Amino acid sequence: MRSWMLHALVVTLAAVALPARAAQADVEVMIVGTYHMANPGRDLHNAHADDVLAPGRQRQLADVAAHLARFKPTRIAVEWPADVAKARYAAYLDGTLGDSRNEVAQLGFRLAKLAGAREVDGIDVDGEFPFEAVDAYAKAHGQQAILDDANAQVQGFVDAMQAKIDAGTVADVLRFLNDPARIAHDNAFYRETLLIGAGAQQPGVDLLTGWYKRNFAICANLVQRAHAGDRVVVFYGSGHAFLLRQCVQEMPGYRLVEANDYLP
Repeated sequence: MRSWMLHALVVTLAAVALPARAAQADVEVMIVGTYHMANPGRDLHNAHADDVLAPGRQRQLADVAAHLARFKPTRIAVEWPADVAKARYAAYLDGTLGDSRNEVAQLGFRLAKLAGAREVDGIDVDGEFPFEAVDAYAKAHGQQAILDDANAQVQGFVDAMQAKIDAGTVADVLRFLNDPARIAHDNAFYRETLLIGAGAQQPGVDLLTGWYKRNFAICANLVQRAHAGDRVVVFYGSGHAFLLRQCVQEMPGYRLVEANDYLP
């Protein structure tokens, strides 16, 4: 009986909510997967960016921002915590931030200023990524080949990105990172970690659960700040693109906009 009543309540609430949602304009969200321009070296596999403060790179970044501005964004979201993003964007606007090679400043702040935004949304959240436990289990249980193959695939992607960085423009790299087919293909690394483990010991599950939790928290920050009719550009490390895109696509009242439709 309680289950039936709960079902009826859900159906009733949905019937009430749908007409109200239909009357509101969708939130349009563009996820721009980025690379780490300041070379922090914190990932399992890292590419090396040349100096984005060099005049040629600055012209390329200005071109990227000008093209993305055609989307007419009303909000910019970036991969920094809210308080950090707020303070640093204020410093960026008044000229006291100094030279920053970080992609948040070079892409996010640049576009925000061009769009006339008074603030940016810092939506980053820390999370657990217990890769060491996955690696240790794989070595102890004869599953290292699975992990080696997955890592080789990731390294192949990093090598391809490095080639784009070395020979192309900033836009070339971003277009490579934001190709929908490539994003879907390269997410396979995370799925393959589910092969690592057995019975009650599931380090692959723990890693994937932590990764999903972090990305859900990031997406929650995004949707809790957006309003009907907003056009949001999100700048985030490309490894997050698959799950952030999925979250936007599955969120009622939201529409995903492809970055490559606007990038130079």
